[in-house]
Amino acid sequence: MLDAALATWPEVKDFVREGRIGLLPVGAQEQHGPHLPLATDTVMATGFARRLAEALDALLLPALPYGDAWNNEGFPGTLSLSPETVQRTVEDLARGVRRIGLGALIVVNGHFGNREPIALAARELWRESGFPVLCLDYPGLESLADEICASAPAAPTFYHADEVETSVMLALAPEAVRMERAISEYPVFPPTFGAEPMQLSSFCQSGVFGNSRPATAEKGERLLEGLTAASVDVIRTFLARHGLVRAKNSEEKPS
Repeated sequence: MLDAALATWPEVKDFVREGRIGLLPVGAQEQHGPHLPLATDTVMATGFARRLAEALDALLLPALPYGDAWNNEGFPGTLSLSPETVQRTVEDLARGVRRIGLGALIVVNGHFGNREPIALAARELWRESGFPVLCLDYPGLESLADEICASAPAAPTFYHADEVETSVMLALAPEAVRMERAISEYPVFPPTFGAEPMQLSSFCQSGVFGNSRPATAEKGERLLEGLTAASVDVIRTFLARHGLVRAKNSEEKPS
């Protein structure tokens, strides 16, 4: 694994070879209740991507710390990009990854609002050059959360500032978590949620969706281990589909 943020250009040149891939964490700057930092999605995506880069002997790219977070703009501190800006930024970075000689780009997405722009960027790169881009969104999270966490999500597959995210943050960046401020809120979702534009602050007071109080670092570590294992399988399948078999087995030593 090579951390591109801390590497020199000769180190990147030596590292890039046939079958090697890049991992791009994409997060957001948005509210996560009174107990988690605004950069939660970026911290989580970066920590998760680092584990994947170590398992796959990949190039870890610096995180994109902003995303499409418009529906949290009712909470101070949230800063959002337009979907078009997210899409074009990912497209430009993917073109750069292709230019330096990597075989594919894995976008490790830590924020729900980025899904569609990243998917459109992947489609554009495929049409343009056939360059493979995979958007990875915490595969297997729902079953892992059901198994590991004590509390239910505020809505199916809706994990925001709750036990899941708080546990992962306690595992990755415990110094950034204010557990003394952790709360529980189960807001009532309007019946048209998802079918019309809607600010989350219009029906949620704290920004917490679920119960953050039972969170622990041990649960976060178990979640990360399960997500990493599931994601490595997904990535290997993706690479095999595109004839890229350079990614190493997890038991091999990195070169």
